[in-house]
Amino acid sequence: MAVGPDTLPALKPVPGFRIGVASAGIKKPGRRDVVVMEICEGATVAGVFTKNAFCAAPVTLSKKHLKAEQPRYLLTNTGNANAGTGAQGMTDATRCCEELASRCGVSPTAVLPFSTGVIGEPLPVNKIIGAMDAAIENLSEENWLDASHGIMTTDTRPKAACEQFEYQGKTVTITGISKGAGMIMPNMATMLGYVATDAAVDQALLQRWLSEAAERSFNRITVDGDTSTNDSCVLVATGKSGVEIDAGGELAGLFVNALNKVMLDLAHAIVRDGEGATKFVEVRVEQARDSEEALSVAYTIAHSPLVKTALYASDPNWGRILACVGRAGVQDLDLEALEIYLNDVCIVEQGGRAAGYTEEQGQAVMNGEEILIHVVLKRGHSWESVWTTDLSTDYVHINADYRS
Repeated sequence: MAVGPDTLPALKPVPGFRIGVASAGIKKPGRRDVVVMEICEGATVAGVFTKNAFCAAPVTLSKKHLKAEQPRYLLTNTGNANAGTGAQGMTDATRCCEELASRCGVSPTAVLPFSTGVIGEPLPVNKIIGAMDAAIENLSEENWLDASHGIMTTDTRPKAACEQFEYQGKTVTITGISKGAGMIMPNMATMLGYVATDAAVDQALLQRWLSEAAERSFNRITVDGDTSTNDSCVLVATGKSGVEIDAGGELAGLFVNALNKVMLDLAHAIVRDGEGATKFVEVRVEQARDSEEALSVAYTIAHSPLVKTALYASDPNWGRILACVGRAGVQDLDLEALEIYLNDVCIVEQGGRAAGYTEEQGQAVMNGEEILIHVVLKRGHSWESVWTTDLSTDYVHINADYRS
């Protein structure tokens, strides 16, 4: 179950970035569950990672390797998170890096490992190693779609985005994939995300632009309020287009806009495929005193089980939204001034139910798949949006049966 059409854009290859996909049978026989990504020499790489204190062994190792040298390979497995596995988890992640490095003629620190799946179970190292040769043989710049399937866990469909723009007769491409459907309230990026461009970008600038893009996209989504132990997102710039981008100016603006579009599309795709989701919901808070205040109100609404179950039932129970705004911790809130809307239907004004509101208007909005909950605080000039889902019986079944 997912919200919106199951369509993907044409995924343009990124010169200097090859992908290989194979099956190791980690959780299900024959399932694509190992992905190797090869980065050309001279490329720059940036990454953002979970802030969960119980971060997985591959996250710890990737952060360490990223500081040591420019990565040449990314190794992903699904079906096992290698999280909550202690010292053995680090040993296992390190061995996987060493095995891939030996096959590809690079140092182990040139490999960044990524894992996703069940927490607390030993990594099936031998299965992953056994699939490496097949993944390497499969390396191609055309394999973005296969890779989008190869990184899925409880996802019901792949997630991918692509943008291109022209500059002085040259084309710059940005292509990306992501995975995630549950345990989604990233505190850095997404469950797993991989984005590559053929532009040339200095590593420090690439890191800055990735962090800023993640903050406005992956850090603004929530399905269930749980931050994963394994969240990671990587941005690679191969430089093969011959277009070099510096900070400031028209070219930087074109690139940042395209990158932000790709990241936001990938983030929205995760919400649309949220576990058991039947609604895609934007919660927008405007005229707040600052961003922190706007986000506090937005997340209080987005995380409320009462609001989320009302969304699932298509029930215009606007009192639940009003109660969330009231308990969001906003100091000196002027109840008479604020307004709350469902799409463009005003449901709350002057401290209570809007005079012109009817149940029929609210029901018409709630019957839709895509809903905007819009809060106007009338306290300042800051605004924020977060995106979320409803909470369905399917979400409960998916997570109750996750290890079955």
